[in-house]
Amino acid sequence: MCGIVGYIGQNNSLDILLNGLEKLEYRGYDSAGIALMDNENINLFKVKGRIAALRSHVNHAAASTVGIGHTRWATHGAPSAENAHPHQSTSGRFAIVHNGVIENYLDLKRDYLDGVAFGSETDTEIIVQLMEKNAEKYGETLEAFRQTISLLKGSYAVALIDREDHDTIYVAKNKSPLLVGLGDGFNVVASDAMATLKETDQYLEIYDQEIVLVNRHFVKVQKLDGTDVSRSPFTAQIDVTDTEKGTYPHFMLKEIDEQPFVMRRIIQEYQDERDNLKLDEDVQRAMMACDRIYIIAAGTSYHAGLVGKQFLEKMAGIPVEVHVASEFSYNMPLLSEKPLFVFISQSGETADSRSVLVKMKEMGHPALTITNVPGSTLSREADFTLHLHAGPEIAVASTKAYTAQIAVLAILAVGTARAKGLELDFDPMQELAIAANAMEVLTDQKEAIEALVRENLGTTRNAFFIGRSTDYFVCLEGALKLKEISYVQAEGFAGGELKHGTIALIEKGTPVIALATQENVNYSIRSNVQEVVARGANDMIFSMKGLEQDTDAFVLPRVHELLTPLASAVPMQLLAYYAALHRDCDVDKPRNLAKSVTVE
Repeated sequence: MCGIVGYIGQNNSLDILLNGLEKLEYRGYDSAGIALMDNENINLFKVKGRIAALRSHVNHAAASTVGIGHTRWATHGAPSAENAHPHQSTSGRFAIVHNGVIENYLDLKRDYLDGVAFGSETDTEIIVQLMEKNAEKYGETLEAFRQTISLLKGSYAVALIDREDHDTIYVAKNKSPLLVGLGDGFNVVASDAMATLKETDQYLEIYDQEIVLVNRHFVKVQKLDGTDVSRSPFTAQIDVTDTEKGTYPHFMLKEIDEQPFVMRRIIQEYQDERDNLKLDEDVQRAMMACDRIYIIAAGTSYHAGLVGKQFLEKMAGIPVEVHVASEFSYNMPLLSEKPLFVFISQSGETADSRSVLVKMKEMGHPALTITNVPGSTLSREADFTLHLHAGPEIAVASTKAYTAQIAVLAILAVGTARAKGLELDFDPMQELAIAANAMEVLTDQKEAIEALVRENLGTTRNAFFIGRSTDYFVCLEGALKLKEISYVQAEGFAGGELKHGTIALIEKGTPVIALATQENVNYSIRSNVQEVVARGANDMIFSMKGLEQDTDAFVLPRVHELLTPLASAVPMQLLAYYAALHRDCDVDKPRNLAKSVTVE
């Protein structure tokens, strides 16, 4: 899964595919490939690595006016050329690229493909092998494609070519994004309009469970049952700002959706060529030399720091304090003998944090900045920098930078633990990859979150978020997101603190959002929920798979307990987004706020 590009027209498709895949490089991936159809065959070129490696690998003399390409992040099967897309059927007749996860692929393999020799470990190859089987059964490619797609359960965006049909790219989608771009004598397919804006600015949106026949001269859209669909194209704006936004209505929604890809990019950037965790040796030495870490941050970054405290203490065994930057300079605590200061800032320009940094440098204390902008002030002036690799974040309300901060803090904790010779009872990089997959599943469930907003947050004036342990810190961030873009007065509380005063504010219909992802406090937080329900609150429990109960509003995919904030953050962000949308608020530019806070 990651990015899809397809082209059918009059020109050589090779450069168009390669350039399009490069435009999708921000998504992060571990392998890439293209399939080019000539007069007789489908020729595959696949590599483990980046598009630059693919560009070097392909035969640039290959001439083809029909082709599909893909960037992949491994889910089913290790990163390798064999597991890279496109995948071909046994006879070589069909080639396919696919984004998403086929949930029933093992069932399909057992029920329909017994005895078929597979060339990869992926769920995607199931689709193309089924296609060959159905082509033999039904004779006609479109019907075989329709029958194949109807068997799939899960999320998918697919583009398929048939060496016996040089005039069509067969396209289908469900829950994963895919667009068809319209041209004069050509048409294109792409996961994101950014990939093909050089070719066209006219795009056709594809809805779930639709099939599209993409010809050089026309595009035909059908429902899965064969009913024809007529839909007008839209124009993708080409100025720089909108190019970054692609076809999303808001930067915030795009940046929420980018989070799984950011996680994968972080994993890549902090691994060496042997897939071992890679952390700057100077940073490791500074972590080993300190007797206490002081995390300095503001707003969303402060909330990420609270989660990071859990990582650093539980994995690396280093005491951590988390302080609000604007308070620290004026109310400095008693410092330890060998402190290390960690500054967390999306922009790297936060004035309150810089004020603390300047003072600490004057005192001779080492400083580490975790930021999305390496050349920023906090990065330049600190001794060390860890980069978030989240890409530009345009929306004022931080989403992908927040989860990137959590991921990098986890990597910092793991790297320090290993430097200290401490053994962890789990594979942290693998668990981060699982969390990335869970985040992608959650971004596909927007309709469920929007329904909860309509039912529970439509006209409310206030809302409460409650959790215990790590969930409490995510509740602080969830409340901040809701208040800053929808203007609902929202507060996050530790569940046990409700009865020490806050419960007085509960009245009939008050929304209370509760997180239940921590097994050791699962029953405690549910008891707190019952306390507010007894006083008329309208509760919504977001639980982790394995801890869920029948009445819970939403169940998150299971991830490692330490990394639950990466998963639980996504529905909290979507709650805020849809609450703001339904109130006709300016999602990307909420009132009175700025992206970079450069004044104290």
